[in-house]
Amino acid sequence: MNIMEENKQQPQTPREDKLKDKAKNLLNKADDLLDESVDKLKKSKAFEKASEALKQAEDFVEEKIDEFEKSGMKEKLESMADKAEEKASETLKKIKTLGKNIAEKAEIKMDELADNLKGKPKEEKKP
Repeated sequence: MNIMEENKQQPQTPREDKLKDKAKNLLNKADDLLDESVDKLKKSKAFEKASEALKQAEDFVEEKIDEFEKSGMKEKLESMADKAEEKASETLKKIKTLGKNIAEKAEIKMDELADNLKGKPKEEKKP
């Protein structure tokens, strides 16, 4: 038998019972005090004013959300975002093409420069 089982099987002494009862009473009193404090707070003018202000703020926010939804602004913003995305995509494609063209022209110029340094004559460009 281990020590935990021995402790469970031993009867509690009257002193332990008194300590448990005192702890329970103290806990109950603390709970009652907390409940009373909460009730007093809820009945106070400060709580009432804070509750009223919170309710007004909530109403204001709900009203503004309704106005925003009714204004069609969400759809307008989504449309603008879609157009901006399309424009950015087109611009990116143009930049890629331009980059390739520049790279090709730079390669041609480098080849011409290398040929000139080797002493080879330039090729005539065909129109």
